[in-house]
Amino acid sequence: MKKYHATILLVDDDVHYLELVEKAFRKVGVVETIQKVYDGEQAIAYMDGEGIYANRIKYEFPTFIMIDLKMHRADGFTVLQHINARPEWAIVPTVVFSASADLDDIKKAYMLGASSYHVKPDTPVQLQDFLKRLHDYWLTCEVPQVDEDGIQVPTHSVGKLGERFPQITSLK
Repeated sequence: MKKYHATILLVDDDVHYLELVEKAFRKVGVVETIQKVYDGEQAIAYMDGEGIYANRIKYEFPTFIMIDLKMHRADGFTVLQHINARPEWAIVPTVVFSASADLDDIKKAYMLGASSYHVKPDTPVQLQDFLKRLHDYWLTCEVPQVDEDGIQVPTHSVGKLGERFPQITSLK
């Protein structure tokens, strides 16, 4: 079942670039909540609902994450590794959005669970076009239901094709 109320989490240590991305999202008609964090440690705290991010009314669990790789304190790989360590978070599309086109960075990001990897566009117009296509694509995807902490809501899978796979429950 689609979750039509989305929360986009932007993770980048460049404050000005985050503002540019948010403005580009708004210019292409994105109305969902956009939260911004400025390094990997903040991203991890946000995902875990710790510190100031414990208020899940103000800081809803993200339904979509865009993350840079090269950041201070904890880099994007560290955040991907943290997300990947929680199987119930595998449903959150995590898009790497980096200036790096290094093949090893791309491979490592996918190995750590990135949903996709994109090199940052050069111009604001290219950025808007890219973000519109990316957002429109993710809106067409079906996603499992989650609670306010991002934990998947259990379903009754008896007699269904997926019943042979165990359901992931919270590891908290």
